[in-house]
Amino acid sequence: MKFRSASQTRLELETSLKECRRRPHSNINKGKLLLSPEIFNTAGSETNVVISRFSILDNTGNIHIGAWCMIGARSRIYTHDHCHQGLEPLLAVQEKRGIVWQDKYIGKDVWIHENAIVLYQANLLPDGFVLGAGSVLTKNPGAYEIWAGVPARKIADRKELSPTEYSALFEQEAFSLKEYLQLDTLQDTEF
Repeated sequence: MKFRSASQTRLELETSLKECRRRPHSNINKGKLLLSPEIFNTAGSETNVVISRFSILDNTGNIHIGAWCMIGARSRIYTHDHCHQGLEPLLAVQEKRGIVWQDKYIGKDVWIHENAIVLYQANLLPDGFVLGAGSVLTKNPGAYEIWAGVPARKIADRKELSPTEYSALFEQEAFSLKEYLQLDTLQDTEF
């Protein structure tokens, strides 16, 4: 079986970044998006990343993205936050004082799955970090850790697999609707 490259072409990446980058507080700061040069240095591929055009990259602060990263659809990465303290109306506080912002570093081989949120407080996502779908990250994880939940917490460490373990994983029998429903064939429903 021949697989299509999982990473984006340069044009797909540029199109995604035009759609997902936001500067909601550009009157306070216009952050830069820094892509590691390693993203464009993989033989046989134009890039080695996937950044969904349906994600949101809040570029109030600067964001660095490393090679081999995946940022899933509807995930959001925030570099700013609002003051939620005091008894004065919060919008009045924002109008007087503004917002807080900081930069964000996303290392190599970081996966942020669909619908995950990386809040302002988490500013260093080290190499190999994985954030599960629908999670809300509120603090910095460790390298090669897997986090999930609301708020996200560490649930596992990534580990090296042997060739036998890879084979077992990719060759295990998958659930089949055809077999479960005891059908000879499956037909798409036409509308």
